[in-house]
Amino acid sequence: MGIHPTAIVAPGAVLGDGVEVGPFCTVGPNVRLGARTRLHGHVVVDGETELGEDNELFPFCVVGCHPQDKKLKAKDPAGRLVIGNHNRIREHVTIHGGTSFGGGLTRIGDHNMLLVGAHIGHDAMVGSHVVFTNGAMAAGHTEIGDRAILGAMVGIHQFARVGKLAMIGAGAMVSHDAPPFGMVQGDRAKLVAVNLVGMHRNGYTPEQKALVKRVFRLLFWRAGTLHQRLELVRSSALFRDPICQEIVAFVAASKRGVCSPRSGRQALAGGLDAGSADPGSSETGGDGAAG
Repeated sequence: MGIHPTAIVAPGAVLGDGVEVGPFCTVGPNVRLGARTRLHGHVVVDGETELGEDNELFPFCVVGCHPQDKKLKAKDPAGRLVIGNHNRIREHVTIHGGTSFGGGLTRIGDHNMLLVGAHIGHDAMVGSHVVFTNGAMAAGHTEIGDRAILGAMVGIHQFARVGKLAMIGAGAMVSHDAPPFGMVQGDRAKLVAVNLVGMHRNGYTPEQKALVKRVFRLLFWRAGTLHQRLELVRSSALFRDPICQEIVAFVAASKRGVCSPRSGRQALAGGLDAGSADPGSSETGGDGAAG
């Protein structure tokens, strides 16, 4: 364990084996840092915050400080923040703990990449293998599924959800739920395609990709109410597949509504195949009320 002489580690902080705390870092009294976690210079970790093993925090990121919410008073304690293992948290990232009125916990999974200037608000839930590209922001009470990718300057509205393996195009303002395996873009964000590239990179078979395309056509590019379309998919042979069940469960559980599909014959005919184009620019690259 190495602590730079200019760092401030408060009494009560728990540091695991091999933890490195760089110059001018600040570690609060209720912080736990897992083994081999490294804090580069000028990192602040405060509040009731727990980090797992092998995390790397880069200069000027601030983790676990008092959440941004008008209902909180200065004397209220910062809520709990739990971050898993093998996360890379880049420069100027901010992550806030939970609040007493929002569940009390912000949770981040494993193997995530949070790039420069990203933000995760209070009481948010982020899965594993997620990418927040530069300036991407998830407001309070949001849920981000495993392997989702948020492009540069994306904003996720309070209480909105992003499904597993969803791809959010750069600059999108997402005020409704983005379904699993979907590609959404625009302001306000609309569903434009299946994330075929993401599915391919994560080992899904051609048959599984074709299945998702068929499910999307029935759910999003078909006449009738959403309830009617959900019942249509549930009564079809497609519903025997766990992937179909996952998509249907996500859509049925939506409280904010799901991102509406891009309209028109072009979207119906070709939109679901748009994922075959590599969205690399979005992968390598907020909501203003990101509390």
